[in-house]
Amino acid sequence: MAKNRGDAVMKPLVQVELASVNYCIRNGASRSLKETAIRALKREKLDLEVKALHEVSFSVMPGEILAVVGRNGAGKSTLLKLLARVLPPTQGRVLVNGSVAPMIELGAGFSFELTGRENCILYGTLLGRSSKEMRVRADEISKWAGIQEAFDRPLRTYSSGMVSRLAFAVATDMRSDVILIDEVLSVGDSNFTKKSTERLNSFFHSGAAIILVSHSSQTVRDLATKALWLDHGQVMEYGEVERVLHAYEHA
Repeated sequence: MAKNRGDAVMKPLVQVELASVNYCIRNGASRSLKETAIRALKREKLDLEVKALHEVSFSVMPGEILAVVGRNGAGKSTLLKLLARVLPPTQGRVLVNGSVAPMIELGAGFSFELTGRENCILYGTLLGRSSKEMRVRADEISKWAGIQEAFDRPLRTYSSGMVSRLAFAVATDMRSDVILIDEVLSVGDSNFTKKSTERLNSFFHSGAAIILVSHSSQTVRDLATKALWLDHGQVMEYGEVERVLHAYEHA
């Protein structure tokens, strides 16, 4: 992919300013009102606050690909859910301008008792498209995903790779302004990886902003225009790809 789209002045498609996400976890349920009162008198904390993200800031311009790296539990998936508007920030501000295609936990909105065609229509409507539009596009989507013969069979008869291909095909059937990807390119065979990369490449050149979570340093080097390293919900490094990867790999 090209690394630069020129020097034209543009507004960010994604702007995150000092965003934090805190989870409240019940620290052991009291078995009675008496136990609750005793714990309150002892000033024992009944709830445990977990900081999934802490004052994260970055921006993504049209035609940029931001790679998010970090170990498991670093807050990468939480960040994508924040950008997908699944989670609200506890503090700070998150601005996403335009339409969003979230490729997070592919197939999470599917019903395995429905057919591939029915799931295609259902998933498309969940992404904000009309059911009429999805019925028209369904056959073309199944062709791109390579599941024509199984399209009218229940999803429970599909392999995990077929489910991922269908979900990716639906999510990327129409161009979106912001594309969120959580390790999608590591799912499926080499042909799927090539096709999906080519499709994302076309979005990139049309000015979409892409945010990619990946554990593959080579994928980040091949695709990203800049990188963000998260550790325990905090930004450790942000900016030029090689600088961020060098810091992350030598931490």
